[in-house]
Amino acid sequence: MPDSDENKDAASYGIGVPAPRKAFFLKGLDHMDWGIKDRMSRIFDSRSGHTVMLAFDHGYIMGPTSGLERIDLSIVPLVPYADCLMCSRGVLRSCIPPDVNKPISLRFSAGTTVLNELNDECLLDIEDAIRLNASALAIMVSIGGQYEAKTVANLVRTADWGARYGLPTLGVTAVGKELTRDARYLGLASRVCAENGATFVKTYYCDSGFETVTAACPVPIVIAGGKKLPERDALELAYRAIDQGAAGVDMGRNVFQAADPIAMLKAVRGVVHDRLTPDQAYDLYRDQQSGSPSE
Repeated sequence: MPDSDENKDAASYGIGVPAPRKAFFLKGLDHMDWGIKDRMSRIFDSRSGHTVMLAFDHGYIMGPTSGLERIDLSIVPLVPYADCLMCSRGVLRSCIPPDVNKPISLRFSAGTTVLNELNDECLLDIEDAIRLNASALAIMVSIGGQYEAKTVANLVRTADWGARYGLPTLGVTAVGKELTRDARYLGLASRVCAENGATFVKTYYCDSGFETVTAACPVPIVIAGGKKLPERDALELAYRAIDQGAAGVDMGRNVFQAADPIAMLKAVRGVVHDRLTPDQAYDLYRDQQSGSPSE
C-alpha cells in the first residue's frame, strides 16, 4: 500500500452530474439482483431483447428420439448458432464441450417418461446446478393437472434458491392431454408461474389471443417449438409469436429434425433477432441450404 503522504487528494466527484439510471432491457426485471440480470443478459441479446434457445432435453422423457440419437453429431454442430442451450445435466456433462461458452438452461425437474402419465416430479441438487455453471433452472409446472400443487411447489422452491444464488428460474408450462392450448389457459399458466417467482416463462403459442398471454405476463415469455412442422410453418410460428409479444423461442424438433438444421437455426435467428418475415426467413433457409455464403 502507498504511504499516506503519497496519496493524491480525490477531486473527480462529478458534483452536479446526476448518477445514470438505466432500466434493464427485459420487462419485469428492473429490481432483480445483479447476478440474475447478468445471467439473463447472457441468455437474451440486449440489442434485440430476444433469445433463440435450442432445446434438446427431450431424451429425459423420450430417450433417443429422432434427431437426438447422437448428440455429439446432431447437436454440437448447432451450438454456435444458438443463444442458449436447454438440456439435462447428463447430456451436458457427457456430450457438450465445456469451451462452447454458451449459457445453459438446465432441466432441473424430473420424474416420469412417455411410458407413464405425469407424476410428482423431483428437483435436482442446487449445488450441482451451481457446479455446472447453469444460467437458468427450468422447472416443469403442470397447471390444472393432477400434480399441480407439487409442481408449483417445485417452482417456488427453485425460485427461492434462485434468489439466494442469483440463478434465474424458467417456469415451463406443461399441457396435458386434457388441457386446451388456448389463450385463457396459457395466460393463466404463464401468470401463475410469474406470480410464484419465475424469472421468465416458456409456454406454447396459440392462434387466437396470444398477445393477451404476453401482455398479462409480467416477465418475458419464450415459446416452445412443439411438434415438428414444415420449415416455412415453423418460421411463421416464430414470427407470429415475436410479433405478438414473445421475447424468444425455445425450439428443438423444428430445428434438429429439419432437412438442414444449421440453415433452419439461422433462419429462426433472422426472424427473432432481425424481424425477418416468414417469407424472407424461408428464403434465407433455402439460400443457406444450398450452400450460399450469405448469413
